[in-house]
Amino acid sequence: MGCPVLIIGDSGSGKSTSMRNFGADELSLINVNSKPLPFRGRFTNTLKSDNYDSIEKYLKTQPCKSVVIDDCQYLLANEYMRRSKEIGFQKFNDIATNFWKLIRSIESLPDDVIVYFLGHTDTDDNGVIRFKTVGKLLNEKITIEGMFTTVLHATVIDGIYTFATQSKNDTAKSPMGLFSEYQIPNDLKMVDESIRVYYGFKPEHHCTDCDTIIMPESGATVEQIVDGTTAAYGRKLCMTCARKAQADAKSTTVSN
Repeated sequence: MGCPVLIIGDSGSGKSTSMRNFGADELSLINVNSKPLPFRGRFTNTLKSDNYDSIEKYLKTQPCKSVVIDDCQYLLANEYMRRSKEIGFQKFNDIATNFWKLIRSIESLPDDVIVYFLGHTDTDDNGVIRFKTVGKLLNEKITIEGMFTTVLHATVIDGIYTFATQSKNDTAKSPMGLFSEYQIPNDLKMVDESIRVYYGFKPEHHCTDCDTIIMPESGATVEQIVDGTTAAYGRKLCMTCARKAQADAKSTTVSN
């Protein structure tokens, strides 16, 4: 089954911008509100729609292994606004059901298709930052984050845009060993590669020195790390061993 991933963050925190390193034909974009991209370029495969049936059909026919639904929160908000004059609780049941069915539909996709749901955040009564819905009645129906194994929180710290990978007063989480750092670069292409290596969707490269699986780190892809360390040290190294090899080389140079 396909792999859904949730990316949450305030407006302007870099959620959409994180797509910038994907090639035009590497990612399919479902543009819910038909907003322009916040960087130069375009994606060849794009659907502009907030219609659930159209989105689910597109997910089954689009050609890419990586898909982004941006901003998925407006699937909830747009339906709510269209039905704002309706009295009663049925509309909240319908809104929750439609969004729940969309997330569950990812299960029918091939294993190596990753679908990223980008959405805004809200702060609950306990001060926890979480995915924004359209009110407490919907929150009582489903816990959105509970339907995802990986939830990343787009943040801006001192002007630096990052993804938080584990919880600190928010609902960020990721599988053990997927990321080596709490804060990682705001780069969805790197996140995509990390997930593919972690789940075996891409061939693994093992560090010659410590035999751990080489993962993307510090903005570098696995291929860049493998090529760079092989050129510099004559063998494939993870970033930890590469730093050690660099320190050893400097020490040898100084002693000589």
